[in-house]
Amino acid sequence: MELNCDMGEGFAIYSVCDDAEMMKHIDIANVACGFHASDPVVMHRTVELAAKNGVRVGAHPSLPDRQGFGRREMKIERDELRDILIYQVSALKGFMDMHGLAMNHIKPHGALYGMAARDAEVAHAVADVAETFETALFGMAGTEHDRVYKARGIPFMAELYADLNYRADGSLVISRSPPKVSVDQVVARCRKAVEAGVVDTLDGKDVPITFDVICVHSDTEGAIDAARALRAALA
Repeated sequence: MELNCDMGEGFAIYSVCDDAEMMKHIDIANVACGFHASDPVVMHRTVELAAKNGVRVGAHPSLPDRQGFGRREMKIERDELRDILIYQVSALKGFMDMHGLAMNHIKPHGALYGMAARDAEVAHAVADVAETFETALFGMAGTEHDRVYKARGIPFMAELYADLNYRADGSLVISRSPPKVSVDQVVARCRKAVEAGVVDTLDGKDVPITFDVICVHSDTEGAIDAARALRAALA
């Protein structure tokens, strides 16, 4: 079971996570593309770190909402949203080309991820971008991600979130500030999901979940410790 991490989310002199250390514990990096976090130097540095550590790279584009860290919803027509995403992915791809890396996938960030899970038109905009770059998409099983991407013949990888809360209907709680979770909680959730195919929810019940990869967030408190412990537990 592979681990992916949303990262490269610093800006200028500010950092969110020790990306160099996090790279040692993951298989795939979802790299911010500048519209919710990151800048050209941070993007390049993150891609370079991935190349040195043998970590595959995917693009993590966002709604144009740097102040809200991409976690506030916006109403944008499909064609404009497609163009906003192509712009971001193209920027990241330039740095990947410098280091001889192929685009592994695209994964929408934050509010865009949640919108595409519920709204087929938004999911189609994301799919338009994946077709442009001829790459796979990451998302949630049983949502419009799953239905739209697969219907269009786009390779799809479903995620389990190690450090986000789930509602009783299986949807994610996407808030502006990440929830506080312990390393023990992260490991217990993922172990249960791998062994029993269920995930815990805010109302205390377990719901079925289908997934191919596990995601941790670099801005979660204790993210590196969680990734290290999760890697050991899964091994």
